[in-house]
Amino acid sequence: MENPEQFVQWLRSVAPYIHAFRGKTFVVAFPGELVIAGALPVLAQDLSLLHALGIKVVIVYGSRPQVEEQLALRNVQARFHNGLRITDVAALECAKEAAGELRLDIEAAFSQGLPNTPMAHAAIRIISGNFVTARPLGIVDGVDLELTGVTRKIAYEAIHPILAAGGLVLLSPLGFSPTGEVFNLTMEDVAVSAAKALRADKLIFITETPMMIDKTGAEIHELSSHQVDAVLNYDCVPADSAFYLEHAVQACNGGVPRAHIIPFATDGSALLELFTHDGVGTMVSFENLESLRDATIEDVGGILKLIEPLEADGTLVKRGRELIEREINYFSVIEHDGVIFGCAALYPFPAEKMAEMACLIVNPEVQTQGDGERLLKHMENRARAAGLKKLFVLTTRTAHWFLKRGFVPATVDDLPKNRQQMYNWQRKSLVFTKNL
Repeated sequence: MENPEQFVQWLRSVAPYIHAFRGKTFVVAFPGELVIAGALPVLAQDLSLLHALGIKVVIVYGSRPQVEEQLALRNVQARFHNGLRITDVAALECAKEAAGELRLDIEAAFSQGLPNTPMAHAAIRIISGNFVTARPLGIVDGVDLELTGVTRKIAYEAIHPILAAGGLVLLSPLGFSPTGEVFNLTMEDVAVSAAKALRADKLIFITETPMMIDKTGAEIHELSSHQVDAVLNYDCVPADSAFYLEHAVQACNGGVPRAHIIPFATDGSALLELFTHDGVGTMVSFENLESLRDATIEDVGGILKLIEPLEADGTLVKRGRELIEREINYFSVIEHDGVIFGCAALYPFPAEKMAEMACLIVNPEVQTQGDGERLLKHMENRARAAGLKKLFVLTTRTAHWFLKRGFVPATVDDLPKNRQQMYNWQRKSLVFTKNL
């Protein structure tokens, strides 16, 4: 191993995600283009890893290019209306043929157990069946879509026990009516319906579309569901990406907390999206993911994880769990998708109308994104709200950071009397103050 320390640091960094995701239900949907691109074996390995981490996985696959191939082989002309296939009897036979072949390919991919691959020692059971009840879409704008359908119901009562028993569930883009008819569905419709019916924690589209960008050319990593309309109105998102975005919003509005749109062109994109701070795709949430808020007792573990490395190298004075628990009301935290990425504490000295800001930390992974300044402004606002006039800090390593943000050098004599008595002369921390 070239860099064991880096490996250990990375493994520790993903631990909060592993804890947060265990026992959760993810619906993962991908188009037929992924299979044509040869990415199915790698995706199966990545999803098997999620399964091994205790995540319940439901897979939905699409088959548009495979249906096109079958139509071409039979010399049948494809017909569409507003982007939806008009499915006549011949087209339905092609859809059934394509879905059947893909199902076998997917089951084979999850059956691999080669040594020296993530599938080694895996014994995954992937189960499919008539879990999707559908109805005809009917006549739209005067055009009969014939055997093109829409999901009516997902048999969640049959799926939950399979997931609880450790199986993966596979859903095709075909649905069945109570009268025995078969309907051709869109992968996106089935995926959204499944995520809503199963009360999934995440809906993940692994797509043929590239990373989305806004009108300025910046990558779109996160959107709240109410921001999607604004992005679509700017007309900067291609039609295929917009289609995925619309379905992501449907899922979020239907109770799914997070929906992700990830390009499969990036190797390991699902893992990168789920286990890194910024990810490699676009995440849609029902509300804003990142919150800057007052800390609660549940945040003690996350705060300790942030400060321990800095205590170890002497940057911070050691604080035990009991001390942080007692002083938790002084802390504020930045939380991102359930993980604490930054913290700071504000200790007031009302008699002198001063406050000390201490323990200002941002996770090294995200230190270039302005979270430190957000915490500083938040603490300044807290101090002003309490009627305090001056903020001070003591630091041994970050003097320049505070100087750039309006602090000026001071002395121990400038501190409140009680704080002077607690000053650690062995550390010789520099003192900086800022008028509020």
